[in-house]
Amino acid sequence: MTSPLDNVVIVLHEPQNLVNVAGVIRAMMNMGLSRLRLVRPAEFDAYRIAGIAHRSEDLVAATEILDSLEEAVADATFVAGTTARARTAQRNYVRPRELAPLVIERAREGEVVVLFGREDRGLGNEALDLCHSVAIVPTDAVFSSLNLAQACLLMCYEIFLASQDGGEPEPLPTGRRAEGAATQADLEETYAALESGLRSIRFFKGTRLPESVMRTLRTLISRAEPDLHEARLVRAMGFEVGHYVARLEGAKATGADQPLNEDPNN
Repeated sequence: MTSPLDNVVIVLHEPQNLVNVAGVIRAMMNMGLSRLRLVRPAEFDAYRIAGIAHRSEDLVAATEILDSLEEAVADATFVAGTTARARTAQRNYVRPRELAPLVIERAREGEVVVLFGREDRGLGNEALDLCHSVAIVPTDAVFSSLNLAQACLLMCYEIFLASQDGGEPEPLPTGRRAEGAATQADLEETYAALESGLRSIRFFKGTRLPESVMRTLRTLISRAEPDLHEARLVRAMGFEVGHYVARLEGAKATGADQPLNEDPNN
């Protein structure tokens, strides 16, 4: 099954720095893109690039090096340019997150080019004239220009996200012991165990009113949204405080010098 990402072509117009080209290749690999075209690169050394962007030999070998920008975009049904700032000329300016779904939509029908300019001056007006839309990345006004590889990574990331079902990446992994969300009944048992443990150590005194303390703990634990395992762990802590105090008081009642310590390491 083909992916629309297979129809997305990254084009670098007159890249000046081989390290930046390698950075672009690494960004493409991270985000599932595999087609790169270079227009009049200042330097291109496949061996050095592969040394910087490890395991990139296949993508480097497939890279097309062309003499003109017109040739690089000739087979594209949609061309998306990038620039650090809006020019005086009227263009279809968009943000990367707005552009990415359109790139994927058009890539389902034909080839799409995402175009980046040279490091020192970006895309000129003649290059931007070839673009159907132009993406501007919002940045701080003092340092508005992004490094070429950084800009490419940002665009490729948004395009990759847009290519996923529902526009979302695969779910993040969960811990081995994750057991789903705790129910309100589970949480009430946790609060009761905490309150019982705190009472056993006489925590509630002076201005520490039980209602106020427990309300704060409820707020804190609710904000954390614990899963079932986590809620049970906190509940066990509350119970264990009470059990320890009971053992301590039992040892005193029998005249033992110290309470029973169940930790073999102590």
